[in-house]
Amino acid sequence: MTLIMGFASGLPLALSAGTLQAWLTVEGVDLRTLGWLTVLGLPYTYKFGWAPLMDRYQIGGGWGGRRRGWLVLLLLAMAGVLFALSLSDPSETHGLLRMAILAFVLVVFSASFDIVFDAWRAESLTPEQRGLGAAWSVIGYRMAMLTSGGLALMLADLYWGFSGSYRLMAGLCLVLAAVACFCPEPSQVRPPQRLREAVVEPFREFFSRRGALWLLLGIVLYKLGDAFAASLSTAFLIRGAGFSPAEVGAVNKGMGLAATLVGGLAGGWLIARLALWRSLLLFGGLQAVTNLGFWWLAHDVARLEDMMLVVLLENLAGGMGTAAFVALLMSLCHTQFTATQFALLSALASLGRVWVGPVAGEAASQWGWGPFFIASFFVALPGIVLMGLLRQTIEQAERGPDPPPKKEIAS
Repeated sequence: MTLIMGFASGLPLALSAGTLQAWLTVEGVDLRTLGWLTVLGLPYTYKFGWAPLMDRYQIGGGWGGRRRGWLVLLLLAMAGVLFALSLSDPSETHGLLRMAILAFVLVVFSASFDIVFDAWRAESLTPEQRGLGAAWSVIGYRMAMLTSGGLALMLADLYWGFSGSYRLMAGLCLVLAAVACFCPEPSQVRPPQRLREAVVEPFREFFSRRGALWLLLGIVLYKLGDAFAASLSTAFLIRGAGFSPAEVGAVNKGMGLAATLVGGLAGGWLIARLALWRSLLLFGGLQAVTNLGFWWLAHDVARLEDMMLVVLLENLAGGMGTAAFVALLMSLCHTQFTATQFALLSALASLGRVWVGPVAGEAASQWGWGPFFIASFFVALPGIVLMGLLRQTIEQAERGPDPPPKKEIAS
């Protein structure tokens, strides 16, 4: 079920971004407008703002519980929005504005589904299952992006047009809503009794923990080195190493995706055996070291098989690191406030990835490719060191169960 709901989580992303952009490009929408439409994805970053609603309110009474009712409702809502998009025509008067509004609503529903899915996954999985659960959900997410991205574009171009593709995706959301009806509801936890409690208590509970600020810093830094290298890896392989776009697409996107999925499953399996803290250190170290493979490509006459080896190892390590990182976020969430705390932690984790691009571009242009990838290795080290110092906190979070939230802060 984690795989299927992970698929449901990833399905709307391309339909409000890349696939929609392709549709509007074919219809002749100008580049300036297309650029402005990228801001429609902002709700994914700020979803923590309404996450307390998902912790506080239930949908569907006893059957819907705290999570299942929201999963079903949001999938039905996304199906409706996708069907409305399929009936839209950007060439009509106000047609583009209508599509932009619908796309924004789709993003809000999709971000809300992510909030509930992350909470459902964290509450449903035992500590031993978190690693593999994280891996399977990532696999489902990536498969959904291929479905709503590459497959939807192929179907639009060869068979049904974009309207037909969006209707198909709407039907797929209906099927996923039917499957979500059978999601096991996590063990009942008393929800916050007031909205104010749902907003304030997640922060109060988290910051009452020992080392809370260091944990937040570790979450920001852990995947930073990986993101630093990955932000320009495609540009390097084409412009720096001299491979053709077709070669890079086949290896970096095709084999790289497969390696990420295998790495995620391997990481999940190892987390159950090594425990979370050791896995975070091991996988973080592998992420840092495999970045140096790009440095090797930059200092040698790179062959296709060299690129294949580097991309394979880098994506294997990245998949393992992601599995451990998601398992860490799940373990840090108090069951009473899972939706809000996971949304906050994942938003913090994305900060580095959002801002690393401009810094990486400046570094690569000033230093050259070799020093850039050496720097990516050192950028990864602070996050690993922090995780090493937080052993007691991480092991306590992994053991659970979490203590009841404090009602007052000691003066």
